[in-house]
Amino acid sequence: MNDDFYRIRRLPPYVFAEVNAMKAAARARGEDIIDLGMGNPDGAPPAHVIEKLAEVARNPRAHGYSASKGIAGLRKAQAAYYERRFNVQLDPDSEVIVTLGSKEGLANLAQAITAPGDVVLAPNPSYPIHQFGFIIAGAAIRSIPAAPGPDFFTRLEYAMRYTVPKPSVLVIGYPSNPTAYVADIDFYAKVVDFAREHKLWVISDLAYAEIYFGDTPTPSILQVPGAMDVAIEFTSMSKTYSMAGWRMGFAVGNRTLINALTRVKSYLDYGAFTPIQAAATAALNGPQDIVAANRALYKARRDCLVSSFGRAGWEITPPQASMFAWTPIPEAFRHLGSVEFAKRLLAGAGVAVAPGAGFGEEGEGYVRIALVENEQRIRQAARNLKRFLASV
Repeated sequence: MNDDFYRIRRLPPYVFAEVNAMKAAARARGEDIIDLGMGNPDGAPPAHVIEKLAEVARNPRAHGYSASKGIAGLRKAQAAYYERRFNVQLDPDSEVIVTLGSKEGLANLAQAITAPGDVVLAPNPSYPIHQFGFIIAGAAIRSIPAAPGPDFFTRLEYAMRYTVPKPSVLVIGYPSNPTAYVADIDFYAKVVDFAREHKLWVISDLAYAEIYFGDTPTPSILQVPGAMDVAIEFTSMSKTYSMAGWRMGFAVGNRTLINALTRVKSYLDYGAFTPIQAAATAALNGPQDIVAANRALYKARRDCLVSSFGRAGWEITPPQASMFAWTPIPEAFRHLGSVEFAKRLLAGAGVAVAPGAGFGEEGEGYVRIALVENEQRIRQAARNLKRFLASV
């Protein structure tokens, strides 16, 4: 039988596969691996959220099919969050949809709005779904800078002027995964102006909205007047409420894009399990202590990582937001590239990181370090790192 499937052919070899295989083999041998590679939160949701999940799950009527676009109460809770956090008013029926995590929503939106041959502008390096959601849908990707600096708009202008066919979608995401770059409202205003002028749809990934370390809260593109004409924004409960495995996310914004995503999802799923949606509603509407607590937790881990790794001999670029540090490979290992360095670090120090090449060719020379271990484990990683660097 022919196994040369069209969409599988469009996917490159999984860059993280070798490191993951080494990690699994080391653990099978009983080795202690400090895993700073995957952005998998190690905390738990608040007790009242888990209690709501159990309460609704005990209801015999809660085990049937749910609503593909999300139960009404959850959509209203997300709209209320946007109003209190960003002063953005949303219609829960036409401008909010619940997704099975932001990743699923991004992938299905790509299927809904792009056709083979379309051109999409996406950052490089970036979270893989920003590019591969569209690649799987048949589109071509034109890379733009991940950093929201002056070069960003210069490259955008160049792409619009010289790309055939003209790009139809622009993907952005701040605070960024993997780079931890942040954007301000002035940047978003320029993006909206550019998109309106060039008839571009804008997809904003705001999964790390609440994980910021300065005094200025992360803005939303939808705060910009006119943004609702061109933009859709994805958020996630994974990191904010320590609910990664629950797969709870949202898309909000432009009605045309929300409707397109709703139409596609109606053919593909019946929505998340109703008790999970009810518990997510309780998270958004209930006490918000965990939001500030998680922000403080990741900030403390960031500070611990920067100081302890710095003393060990590896200067880490301090992230301003997100749960990741994005930092150059130590000078002595630059010639190896990010994948080989990650393998050596795993074998020699028992510390797993994500090679930057897995986030796009512009990520080569960097690694992503996830703040998913407690401070004691981070300091242990630093001690292992110091011995490793001394042995080189």
